Amino acid sequence: MDNLSEKTLSSTMVYEGKILNLRVDKVLLPNGKESGREVVEFSGAVAVVALTEENNVLLVKQYRYPVSEVLLEIPAGKMDHNEDPDTCARRELQEETGYTAKSLVKLCEFYTTPGFTTELMHVFLAQGLTAGVASPDEDEFVKVEVVPFLEALKMIFDGKIRDGKSIAGLLAAQTAVSK
Repeated sequence: MDNLSEKTLSSTMVYEGKILNLRVDKVLLPNGKESGREVVEFSGAVAVVALTEENNVLLVKQYRYPVSEVLLEIPAGKMDHNEDPDTCARRELQEETGYTAKSLVKLCEFYTTPGFTTELMHVFLAQGLTAGVASPDEDEFVKVEVVPFLEALKMIFDGKIRDGKSIAGLLAAQTAVSK
């Protein structure tokens, strides 16, 4: 079977929210049978690995309601409608940590969970950092942690960093800075 694509037969919007939409589609499978697909539409997001001159990384501690845990993550956030990923990365870095970056380089992009969402994550490496005042959203409570970069990488394998974008971002940054 060479053609693996599925054809949309119908689509029903089930929920339209502030940050995501949910639709249910009926699709025609490559074998000619029909099936259903539930899709979470999401505008996209950015994540930033912010490295200091001392080779420390800025992480944020934040309570994540869906998993009922405080997680340690790299700064990240949702892109506004028609917002450029680079602009969003700079905004999210400043909002969550207070830092601005002289250099911002895109490391990679990936679909976070392509089995059910359209979310595309853009990951950046920020360097040449200047401290400032954080301005998180009114419903966002974060604590900045400055961690040696090698320790942050170890924290992945010790199960202390469990967030997918943070794992992908830190490993991508390791490859980029070791070149």
